[in-house]
Amino acid sequence: MTESADVIVIGAGVVGLAVGRALARGGRDVIVVERHDAFGTETSARNSEVIHAGIYYRPGGMRAKLCVPGRDMLYAYCKDHHVNHERCEKLIVANGDEEVAQLSAIRATAETNGVDDLQLLSGAEAVAMEPALQCDGALFSPSTGIIDSHGLMLALLGDLENAGGALALSSPIGGGRVVDDGVELDIGGDDPITLRAKMVINCAGLSSDKVAHAIAGIPAKTIPKLYYGKGQYFTYSGKAPFSRLIYPIPAKDSQGTHYTRDLGGQGKLGPDLHYVSANDDYGVDKTRRDVFATAARRFWPDLEAARLVPGYAGIRPKIAGPGEEGDFIFSDKSIHGIDGYLGLYGIESPGLTSCLAIAKHVRDLVT
Repeated sequence: MTESADVIVIGAGVVGLAVGRALARGGRDVIVVERHDAFGTETSARNSEVIHAGIYYRPGGMRAKLCVPGRDMLYAYCKDHHVNHERCEKLIVANGDEEVAQLSAIRATAETNGVDDLQLLSGAEAVAMEPALQCDGALFSPSTGIIDSHGLMLALLGDLENAGGALALSSPIGGGRVVDDGVELDIGGDDPITLRAKMVINCAGLSSDKVAHAIAGIPAKTIPKLYYGKGQYFTYSGKAPFSRLIYPIPAKDSQGTHYTRDLGGQGKLGPDLHYVSANDDYGVDKTRRDVFATAARRFWPDLEAARLVPGYAGIRPKIAGPGEEGDFIFSDKSIHGIDGYLGLYGIESPGLTSCLAIAKHVRDLVT
């Protein structure tokens, strides 16, 4: 038997919940389906929990367009919904003349993206702010923060349900097909069912490409290949010396091994970046401790490697390989020719920061 639905959102990470919330609050009848037995267990739960300012992203790309408004929306949402967060600020640090010269270019990119509050500092000015730091120059970002991602997702789920939407856990997508008036999905679990929806929005993150390929009628050539970028974290045992986040000069495909902390003050280093073939290996290679320590000593010279302990790992659904800059992809009818399907691919960092802006963009696309 086939049941009918208005909108099905696949994936209950932070983006899927934000999308479901936005559409439910706009009057749509929404079901968010999630293959795991809890929401937000993959990329949304395994990241730095940083609210990004919007500094690095290629101007004109979707990451650049959505990060700054998403950041502002997120700070306002956290305040209104009492989601634990802190505008803790950040320093992007440079060592050596070549890196110092890059700071101005980074600031210029940020200004193009709408980030208008970066301050260029001398090494002495940066060290005055963080005495344990070593650098020859820095950019100060007062709009960077940290957030309780689980608390955020709880708030989004509450809004979704208050607006009449629903979350279905342990509901994996077994397949589907494009039909005349939408998309049919075969949903497994304890009570398998086929649901026909007017609109299906694929927010499946690490599995978004597999889900799309499982729906007959979506042209394979419109489904991007995903690369799995694994990042590992080491936590710092003891009181870390920095109150702000400390980032090195970024590479094209990552922001480098940096110092962050959580809302409880626990310091950590990471992530590194390795491209892997599987999207479910969350082990941490403890032998990389000295590699992390060496990288961090460029800005934290007194770091004791023995205080670094394996923390956790996360995997990003990237649409670009090593050394390349990716972006968010919103695959709608203009790309694949199907009325009832929207695919979100490559939603990595700053997906958490941008989740509310992503949801608004999706709502505009489907309405």
